[in-house]
Amino acid sequence: MTFDVWAPHAHAVELLLADRAVPLDAAPHGWHRVRTEAGHGDDYAFGLDGGEPRPDPAARWLPDGVHGRARVFDPATLTWSPSERTWRAPPLSAGVVYELHAGTFTPAGTFAAAAERLPALAELGVTHVEVMPVNGFNGTAGWGYDGVAWYAVHEPYGGPAAFGRFVDACHAAGLAVILDVVYNHLGPSGNYLPEFGPYLTDRYRTPWGEGLNLDGPDSDPVRSFVVGNAVHWLETFHVDGLRLDAVHGLIDTSALPILSQLSDTVAALGARLGRPLQLIAESDRCDPLTVRPRATGGTGLDAQWADDLHHAIHTAVTGEHDGYYVDYAGLPDVAAAYRHGFLYDGRYSVYRRRTVGAPLGDVSAHRLVTCIQNHDQVGNRAAGERLVSLVGEELARVAAVLLCAAPSVPMLFMGEEHGETAPFQFFTSHSEPDLAEAVRRGRREEFAAFASFGEAADVPDPQDPATLERSRIDWSRADTDAGRSWRELWRRLLALRRSEPALGNGRRDLVEVLTVDREVLALVRRDDGGSAVLVVANLSGEEQVLALPDGRWRRLLDTGAARPQGDRELVVTPRSASLWAPE
Repeated sequence: MTFDVWAPHAHAVELLLADRAVPLDAAPHGWHRVRTEAGHGDDYAFGLDGGEPRPDPAARWLPDGVHGRARVFDPATLTWSPSERTWRAPPLSAGVVYELHAGTFTPAGTFAAAAERLPALAELGVTHVEVMPVNGFNGTAGWGYDGVAWYAVHEPYGGPAAFGRFVDACHAAGLAVILDVVYNHLGPSGNYLPEFGPYLTDRYRTPWGEGLNLDGPDSDPVRSFVVGNAVHWLETFHVDGLRLDAVHGLIDTSALPILSQLSDTVAALGARLGRPLQLIAESDRCDPLTVRPRATGGTGLDAQWADDLHHAIHTAVTGEHDGYYVDYAGLPDVAAAYRHGFLYDGRYSVYRRRTVGAPLGDVSAHRLVTCIQNHDQVGNRAAGERLVSLVGEELARVAAVLLCAAPSVPMLFMGEEHGETAPFQFFTSHSEPDLAEAVRRGRREEFAAFASFGEAADVPDPQDPATLERSRIDWSRADTDAGRSWRELWRRLLALRRSEPALGNGRRDLVEVLTVDREVLALVRRDDGGSAVLVVANLSGEEQVLALPDGRWRRLLDTGAARPQGDRELVVTPRSASLWAPE
């Protein structure tokens, strides 16, 4: 087989294969290459100019972690169900996304254990499973965003073969797979890429350190490394889409920015494979060009995470206004997010002290993925509290209704379907004492602007194994009366998005706001075909009487006990939300 590596600054490169050292031949543009006898399961490393052995930057298998030797992985060893030949992911426009972390989704923390719970997600109404990063990272436990081995699958989860079986199990259950990938930075330990070549540049700084070299000298192989990684997950492992972490950290002045190159490449790959592939961005720019088609000057990504609706609902039910929540006004901004998609569409942000975003225009809300909880919004609190722990059952149910009644694509965070109360906290397992202490210190300093997120003294030690254990899903709660009640609420909400055209059409322009203040919201979502759904929420501790639109309305769902009063009024119970359709 052929081994090649990009190492433009190395004079001599050796392949360290078992007990052999095989010199690589220099090739154009800084590449080194050799063909020799090797196969699946063989361990190897590279030596640069006589230095210490280093794992392959594009290693597919790292059984001993990111500091150990790579192992050859042959994709032909992956086995797929016969139905995989005809598998096609459902459209995101009719989708429900479920975010999970493989290491805490089950007590075992493996792909095999996670696969056992997939049928229950499909029965709930989930269509897409979004898996937090599985790339290789330092230690055994972590969120995955400090990855340094982008092509490898984290071994404690089961490694590459187990990930392939997990994807196959998802498809067998009717679930598409979205994989969270991190191209904007690398972790602090096990990052040997700079020893091989100029993957990073000091011309740009990001919140995580030096930026990726996407537009400077020798940037072509770096760009190919990124694009090739996307193809790797989509083609080799049959993943249906990628969630691109913090794309605002990909600083690129090229005529063809890396996101557009990714979009073009993935579109061509999807056409070749004959199945739809999705790219979903995480971005804080509120830039409509992120999701506009390439033909109209956009980046061409299929969707993006949109935080504004989360922040608006969160401030409405919690009353928190620290940090970035200072920019949100609760229910009035919930109604505005239904209508505009982006709240910050050329609006001044007090938190950022500048104007942010641009109008979304005619872009469908189906290109926005929204939530009331995700790994960031839960895990980046000091103690990692879930929403139900912050506000109680009643207001958490109101938040669920407001999410599912929105024009955007809803996303649940693992365990949310049964009202999970176990926290999701930030955890690491660095073996280096100095790095471990730096992570502890940085975590405490992070909460200076977020008084309601918790004091520094409340921040759990990321290195303490108990922090990881507290963050595992408590599946015993799913079998309680409260857990079953929560699951039924989500099941009914997701079913209504499928059965009521007004809820599933993604039309922001057909949202009619009837009344809104900090405690009460009433609006109607409509459809061109005549369907309509009245959405009502009362956050106050008292009954509210609201004027009904013309006609008679039947109850679709109610977290409280709202009741019509005559033909023109609706009495809404405290801390409740309800959905109504014309009779």
